[in-house]
Amino acid sequence: MITALEASSPPISTTHPTTFGSLRIRNYRLFAFGQALSNTGSWVQRIAQDWLVLTLAGGATAVGITTALQALPTLLFGLVGGLIADRCPKRLVLLTTQTAMAVLATVLAGLLLTRTVQVWQVYVVAFALGSVIAIDNPTRQAFVNELVGPDQLRNAIGLNSSIFQLGALLGPALSAVLINTLGIGWAFTINALSYLGPILMLLRVRDRELHRTVVVAAGRGQLRDALRYARVRPDVLWPIVLVGVFGLFTLNLPVTLAAYAKNVFHTGAGGYGILNCALAVGSLTGALVAARREHTRLRDIAAIGAGLAGAYLLASLVTDEAAYLVLLLLVGALTLLLTTAANAMVQLASDDDIRGRVMALYLMVFTGSGAVGGPLLGYLDEHAGPQAGMLVAGAVPALATACVTGWLAHSGQLRLTIRLARHQRPALGVIHR
Repeated sequence: MITALEASSPPISTTHPTTFGSLRIRNYRLFAFGQALSNTGSWVQRIAQDWLVLTLAGGATAVGITTALQALPTLLFGLVGGLIADRCPKRLVLLTTQTAMAVLATVLAGLLLTRTVQVWQVYVVAFALGSVIAIDNPTRQAFVNELVGPDQLRNAIGLNSSIFQLGALLGPALSAVLINTLGIGWAFTINALSYLGPILMLLRVRDRELHRTVVVAAGRGQLRDALRYARVRPDVLWPIVLVGVFGLFTLNLPVTLAAYAKNVFHTGAGGYGILNCALAVGSLTGALVAARREHTRLRDIAAIGAGLAGAYLLASLVTDEAAYLVLLLLVGALTLLLTTAANAMVQLASDDDIRGRVMALYLMVFTGSGAVGGPLLGYLDEHAGPQAGMLVAGAVPALATACVTGWLAHSGQLRLTIRLARHQRPALGVIHR
């Protein structure tokens, strides 16, 4: 007897991807190079910003507030950003958003270099940056389909995650060096300059080689259309739900890492950078593995999520820095496998004329959940200790994953099948489609 828990919807796949297949496309190569520069600069600023707020305010709660303020605009009007992505030329939108981000980084750099920066100013810039990101993110996600077409979309999503994690690997190390040598203001200056990369690369993209998608005309009810679309499509709805649950806690890890570096390992800004580098190495590995995957299943997403929650629970029990770094490698890999699989399922399941809004909904839940989880984890880290924060970050998603899996089985999205095999003793196992 073989027992299996299976997703009722068929797996979504693309055609025999190779790890770097999308890089054969000129437009995507330009885009990827620009994103690599910009992501590295953004991580330089992310580490510097967290450390700056921690230094100015003296507590992890302020770091969580900053994270929340940057995520809040996506939660409030992320769907508007997706509607802009569906209605407007995506390359023009991206040129505008990248320029705006460069200006905001320059503002913070000026405040720091003139030694006039205050915490409230960082809060204001974080919210303004989040407002730009609310438009940039869904547009950039949808633009990838125009760069590579549907056959290479799955691979390109994995490579985008790899590029992001490459920046997460290099950025924290560079940020730590800049903070400890030239001063924290130069970290923001480097980020401002890094936006020249994507701006110049976007200008070189050839319009005639793009896979043009439908430009949606203005009309009533277009924001509600995305909500209705997600509600009736299980391959869109459930990945968004699961990512939202995990985003609430597990994807706010940098908030906890800052507290670990300061209060548990006592390694300062340099140690904080090392912790983030370990996380990025694991994430880069996970992203490269995801780029080669041909299938995206809801069952796989739930299984990866269960493993990720378990890794957090184990890490909460560790007090040795070396062991903690090893667990961060695992956490990073599983996090990227989870988010890349969910992202791919949502994008590939969405029609061209609504993809921008659907991805905005995905990102609104993904990023917006951090607006709630960031301050909560910051409060736990500050008042109960960072290990308590890690414990909660693993326990709550583990429980939520179990509940969602049970609900899927109850509602018919997961199906339990029992098969009797002749001439064999009863056995318990899992069937993979």
